[in-house]
Amino acid sequence: MRAVRLGPRSVAALALVSAIGVVAFGWPLFAPGDSGITTHSADAPWLFAALLPLLLAVVVATIADSGLDAKAIAMLGVLAAAGAALRPLGAGTAGIEPMFFLMVLSGRVLGPGFGFVLGAVSMFASALLTGGVGPWMPFQMLAMGWVSMGAGLLPGAARLRGRAESLLLAGYGAVASVAYGTVMNLQGWTLMQGMASGISYVPGDPLGDNLARFVAYCLTTSLGWDLPRAVVTMVLTLTLGGAILKALRRATRRAAFEAPATFETPASFETPATFETPTAAETPAPSDAP
Repeated sequence: MRAVRLGPRSVAALALVSAIGVVAFGWPLFAPGDSGITTHSADAPWLFAALLPLLLAVVVATIADSGLDAKAIAMLGVLAAAGAALRPLGAGTAGIEPMFFLMVLSGRVLGPGFGFVLGAVSMFASALLTGGVGPWMPFQMLAMGWVSMGAGLLPGAARLRGRAESLLLAGYGAVASVAYGTVMNLQGWTLMQGMASGISYVPGDPLGDNLARFVAYCLTTSLGWDLPRAVVTMVLTLTLGGAILKALRRATRRAAFEAPATFETPASFETPATFETPTAAETPAPSDAP
């Protein structure tokens, strides 16, 4: 049972948000050399302004598809607050970010639609909590939304349990942690030109050449943060994942997000009282006695 079930409208909304995110991250790689990439570093507020209504569109689409009641909104708020509170524990030091494992587990139990919204909202809340508001924030919201959504798309959600599921989520969490750092590198790398020629972004160069420089940039600058993040996510998933998965599934079952509301009539009111008028044959004849 999932808090947000994907339907046609939800899929369309998620596809639209993801397509815009891919364009926002990757378009500098295809831009001509005279496009002035660095002048677009101020475009993040516009992306953020576009991202918020798109997130709202995902929520509205899921309401139209399967319903999203107050219980689902409450769980979204609780998990987002927990994720925002976990992020400052590592403060990004050496890539130690414990919120990743919670986003993966939540997306696994509650589905890709709920996971995407949860990841984006958690990153937004944590940015406000830690003072990490900047041009990178809308990109972080998109990337974390993809991390949590991907966990909801993993196979075996209905049948796979126990150690096998923990291993699956730990492996996914490790890959997603490195992928998150790589995607965020793509956002910042195109704005930092003029570095060493072997790792610097060169506007207008062939795509293959720039991708080779990007790989070298990731290996020399961010891999020391991405690998510890992956290790922390794996360890937390393997040690705490089983208990948290059970708690999330228990809460989801008790909340019964997709159960339709029914109203039962008490037994004492099921059969209304009736009063019958006797027929002429049943009416006693009047007495002749005075």
